Amino acid sequence: MNLRRLWAIMVKELRQLRRDRITLAMIMGMPILQLVLFGYAINLNLRNLPAAVADQAQTTGSRAAVQDLLASGVIALSANAQSPQELVDLLREGRISVGIAVPPDFERRKLDGREAIQVMVDGSDNVVQSAAAQLAQYPLNQPDNFHARAQTPISVVSFYNPERRSPVNIVPGLIGVILTMTMVLFTAVAIVRETERGNMELLITTPLSRTELMIGKVLPYAAIGLVQTTVVLLLGVWLFRVPIRGSLWDVYIASSLLILANLSLGLLISTRARSQFQAMQMTFFVFLPSILLSGFMFPYAGMPEPAQWISEALPLTHFMRLIRGIMLRGADISDLWHDGLALVAFIAIMLTLAIRLFHKRLD
Repeated sequence: MNLRRLWAIMVKELRQLRRDRITLAMIMGMPILQLVLFGYAINLNLRNLPAAVADQAQTTGSRAAVQDLLASGVIALSANAQSPQELVDLLREGRISVGIAVPPDFERRKLDGREAIQVMVDGSDNVVQSAAAQLAQYPLNQPDNFHARAQTPISVVSFYNPERRSPVNIVPGLIGVILTMTMVLFTAVAIVRETERGNMELLITTPLSRTELMIGKVLPYAAIGLVQTTVVLLLGVWLFRVPIRGSLWDVYIASSLLILANLSLGLLISTRARSQFQAMQMTFFVFLPSILLSGFMFPYAGMPEPAQWISEALPLTHFMRLIRGIMLRGADISDLWHDGLALVAFIAIMLTLAIRLFHKRLD
């Protein structure tokens, strides 16, 4: 082995790597991204779940009990309700994860040893369900009087997934994960593949506009995405008995929004990448945050605020809320309009940028 020749090839490889900015960014960026996500953004000790309270007793003891539950740090008051039915409506719409219902005869129930506080939990998220169950064991430091010396019994009622079956929570989210992985990757290589195969020269000579070319690239993959959605739904219902409590049309509308959002993002990546390999590298910067910060694997409520801001910019985050709300809670897509609107805005921005950045010419 000639050490001089070996050194020459090593120097050549390092110089080539220095020119490949995408690969260099992957080498430096991926460890930093994973360290920040796993060390900072991911928090398994769930805190500050959005909650609402319906205190129909309005006594000193009931208010003290509610304050003690809030002091646990597991829940944070984000809405008010006048009745248990309003709590159920807020749960269905996804505005809260936990509802605290205090009956009018709170003091009598406490003295009799009966259920005095009911904790309603959104069971469509197993992690939230487990965290909220801690409230039943949380000690309530009641005022020191005769009526408060009796222990306050708390019951936890799980809505939408009382059996706590994992597939009920996982399968709807898997639709989003699969669509994100496939749709972004398919379109990320769409433009650069034409260039590498020599087809771009033929497309340049056609009267196609940039918009027609980009949208024509997207639509076939949109149909593929709907087929993937159907396959996951059929297998989920058949193999795992996952319910579809909402409208099937709403499921497909939500899926279509995610598909178009991911395809638009993939097209934007494709306009910047110089090769299919670079395009695939760039998609990793989308996959990792999407899976970890969207609420699919780890609870959204446990993330620090900066991580939540990043999460709000990811299409998968909004789809998770839509699909779980529709399939598991029976919500209408109109109840979750803010997440649908966020996806529409993302599609418009990404598609506009992709069309503007794409030049119908060879560089």
